Amino acid sequence: MASFLSSLRYLFSDFIGEGDGTPPFLPAGLPESAEPDVSEGIHLLMDYQGARYARLYVERLRRFVGKPGVDEAMFGEIARLMAMRMSYQDPIRIAQLKLAELNPATGDPPAGAPDDVRQFRLDELVEAIPATIAEPILYVLERLGWVHKEVSIRFSTRNRGGIRRLRIEAALRRWRRFSIRYARERVWVERWLHMIDRALTRQPAAASAIVQTATMVQGYGAAYRQGLADWHAIIDGLAKPTFDGVLPLRDLAGAVAEARAAALPDPRQAALKRTIADIRARALAAAETATV
Repeated sequence: MASFLSSLRYLFSDFIGEGDGTPPFLPAGLPESAEPDVSEGIHLLMDYQGARYARLYVERLRRFVGKPGVDEAMFGEIARLMAMRMSYQDPIRIAQLKLAELNPATGDPPAGAPDDVRQFRLDELVEAIPATIAEPILYVLERLGWVHKEVSIRFSTRNRGGIRRLRIEAALRRWRRFSIRYARERVWVERWLHMIDRALTRQPAAASAIVQTATMVQGYGAAYRQGLADWHAIIDGLAKPTFDGVLPLRDLAGAVAEARAAALPDPRQAALKRTIADIRARALAAAETATV
């Protein structure tokens, strides 16, 4: 019976990505100057989610090893920013980071450690748990009109009760891969990488600007939602139509910089939308004039 339970535990751990704690190897052909960034990214993602997740990071990086137009500096930035985005700040991650502040020998918090209070939306909290549980909860919240309701969550190491709660929250890491948020983040990272690929093919001078757009999407709560919405507005309004040949935008890098400068903490995105519309109008007018 003990042998059966041991085997079952092993299979279950492998299924959720916790069975193999061996870090992946650095990609073959990796630029030497990028090795520190990639190594740091691997160790970050090992801590964040485990070996399988770190291997996904390495597999994503391999597509840019030796790719024309990707110099060492750009490769290093892709590696650094991808690790940042793959370690997105959900409540599970914040609990992990708070626990990391404890003294490793005694388990005691640092002297005078304050409570850490964060503001989340209800849907953001629910989307961090497995989708099979989250979806009916989100349905109820939507019916009640509470989906966007903000709540304060306290992450405390000041007493045993707070530390115990942090450990429970951090343990949800095992289920993160089945969450709505994980699936959404995976799609986002793949789209960002796809846009870099397309820039390298269609407008290489803009590739670095597309790489750097990852810095728009950070944090949690309202700031995260705003940055994500602004990123999609710029990609859908400027980058994608340029790559598709629909928008004759010769200086995509400059256009992205102009649009990013107009992105304000405004849920309506009024200034950003006006700027994107103006950039598009100028590009189309310039193309029409050139054909006359």
